[in-house]
Amino acid sequence: MGNQEKGKGLMEPENSAEKLTALVVDDDKLVRMIHQGLLKRAGVKNEAVKNGKEAVDIHYSGQRFDIILMDNEMPIMTGIEATKKLRSMGILSRIIGVSSCTEAEKQEFMKAGIDDYQVKPLTIGVLNSILDVVKASK
Repeated sequence: MGNQEKGKGLMEPENSAEKLTALVVDDDKLVRMIHQGLLKRAGVKNEAVKNGKEAVDIHYSGQRFDIILMDNEMPIMTGIEATKKLRSMGILSRIIGVSSCTEAEKQEFMKAGIDDYQVKPLTIGVLNSILDVVKASK
């Protein structure tokens, strides 16, 4: 039995992101698919929702994530509104604003409580930089 347990440990890459979780929040199905694919490729367990209200609701249900990739312009509840609500709920996840907005909107997004801002869609290089920051803070 000891050998089987050892073998299991060898299967996991060192510094694996497998223990990290992420929530993708975007109304664009293609962007959700791209970001979920990148996260999966990086070994991050993830879920996706279509708007800010769904992001807030999933947290009300008790789920928590290490990373939230948050679009801004979405129906029902924008990323700015959702970020403010999540922060007021005490959610400490690293929220990355992932959008294509003006400088003024970006500043408003930052004031709402995002930790970082990136233009969408993310690349694997940008995602790996985000994951490195999150892993370093754990």
